[in-house]
Amino acid sequence: MSRASFTTNSSSSESTTEPEADARAEQTRRTILLGAIATTACLGCSAHARADEDPPGSDERPQKGDVLVFSEGDKEGKLITAADLPAGGPPVHAWPKDPKTSVVRSASRLNEILIIRLDPAELDDKTRERAVDGIIAYSAICAHAGCPVTAWVKSDVGDKEVFKCMCHNSEYDPRASAQVVFGPAPRRLAALPLALADGSLSVAGNFIGKVGGAQPG
Repeated sequence: MSRASFTTNSSSSESTTEPEADARAEQTRRTILLGAIATTACLGCSAHARADEDPPGSDERPQKGDVLVFSEGDKEGKLITAADLPAGGPPVHAWPKDPKTSVVRSASRLNEILIIRLDPAELDDKTRERAVDGIIAYSAICAHAGCPVTAWVKSDVGDKEVFKCMCHNSEYDPRASAQVVFGPAPRRLAALPLALADGSLSVAGNFIGKVGGAQPG
């Protein structure tokens, strides 16, 4: 009886072990296959990430000779000409673009520029020196907390239109080197000298003044 009982138990153990071994082998094959798929997918993601990297020079500050292109709207990426700027405003938002490499310097928000056309007779002497035909350019980043300067509105303290940051209501007069006329901004907007050739605008020099906010945005 004990032998029969032993034989029966041994046979049952063998029949149970074989499916378990098959299951473990199948699980191993599945793990290897999934690992290979994951590795391939990861390599694909890496290649995609590399493809999406900003090109060299796209985060550099505007360089002398850069052309200016629209940074928003239907004409985004297109060259800005003097004819695109209405007299008296509103300003146009722009990026600098390297004409040799065609790289738009849009990888840093600090590179966005405000361009506006005003009556040259309204500009003070320093502003007029940096302008061409009444066209002047400034950083589009508020000197207070680094918010974008987006509005062209009548000043809270005068009868002229000014640049205004809607975050904390800082106002800048573009006719007078973008000096602060209202609000908490501690300094004027950085100015960007311009040149004009065959109707197209280009950068004539580096930013004059500090770009960006005095406080974290």
